[in-house]
Amino acid sequence: MKRILLILNIVLVFFVSLCTVNLQSVKAGMIDSDEFEYWKSNASDINNDGKVVGWSSTANGVRQAYMYDNKDDSVTDLGTHVDSYSYALGINDSGQVVGYLNITDNIQRAFLFDGESVIELGTLGGTYSFAYAVNKFGQVAGYSYNNEGLKRAFLYDNGVMQNLGTLGGIYSVAIDINDSGQVVGYSNIETGEVHAFLYDNNTMIDLGTLGGDVSMAKAINSRGQIIGWSGNIYEERHSFLYENGSMKDIGTLGGVHSGATDINDSGMIVGYSYDGFGEIHAYLYDNGIMNDLGTLGGFSSYAFSINNNGQIVGRAMTSSGEHHSFSYNQGVMTDLDIFAGYFSTAF
Repeated sequence: MKRILLILNIVLVFFVSLCTVNLQSVKAGMIDSDEFEYWKSNASDINNDGKVVGWSSTANGVRQAYMYDNKDDSVTDLGTHVDSYSYALGINDSGQVVGYLNITDNIQRAFLFDGESVIELGTLGGTYSFAYAVNKFGQVAGYSYNNEGLKRAFLYDNGVMQNLGTLGGIYSVAIDINDSGQVVGYSNIETGEVHAFLYDNNTMIDLGTLGGDVSMAKAINSRGQIIGWSGNIYEERHSFLYENGSMKDIGTLGGVHSGATDINDSGMIVGYSYDGFGEIHAYLYDNGIMNDLGTLGGFSSYAFSINNNGQIVGRAMTSSGEHHSFSYNQGVMTDLDIFAGYFSTAF
């Protein structure tokens, strides 16, 4: 089940790479500060029970991780540091949440919220770690800096953070994990190019590209289908579906670039794409057709996660230029910024 990013965080990496791929300098959560003041909330993931996680700005401008339950319209603030930032990026069906905390300006830590307390997961020797996804067994995928200051994909299981290595280069990032323990992400290879990977049975597998020099895997479902985006021979970035050993280009909404962010167990894919007018819109790809999900009145939207019921969450621009979390279900996009400013503390 997809996690995002990023994006929250992951989307930024995509657009930075349109000009240059220098991923060693990209951190989760790093965005342009002038734009960020208009980001009121971001929905990162949704589980099969309809619970949504992400972050939202409080009244004093502090961004705090949240969990939203649409069954009772309740919001839980997951932030542990009142005057600092926290971001929730993934949730499983048991309600376990992962993300990261800003401990200080120079220290960020991956966390796992188990329903009662937040557990800091530590690092691989460096000062930063970020958790993106958690499966039903509580296994966590993400990345951490090591003691040499290099990013390494990790699998956290039973209290131990395992370094997954690289594809031959100096860094790697894990983005998602399925219930079989298969991990996907991206790593640079010996020549420095960045390629999507699948980590399975203690082996990191290079998934290749669509003909370009870069690819990133963002999600994997229970069937082992993998999605993400890749460069092609025309230096365009297109969403892909990888299955049965082959990477397939699933196209765009009419523009040049697109990126897939999540896939559910039915093979429904969500992401974002330029349309024919140069705007960036969230999409749902189903049965071979890429459908434009629209916006909240502005000119951009991004879909980050889809559950097995077809419910979608993401971020979209409003008519006033603010960026709000949204949910999309049965053809209707709903603004989730109704909870901005009212939190109940979880611990």
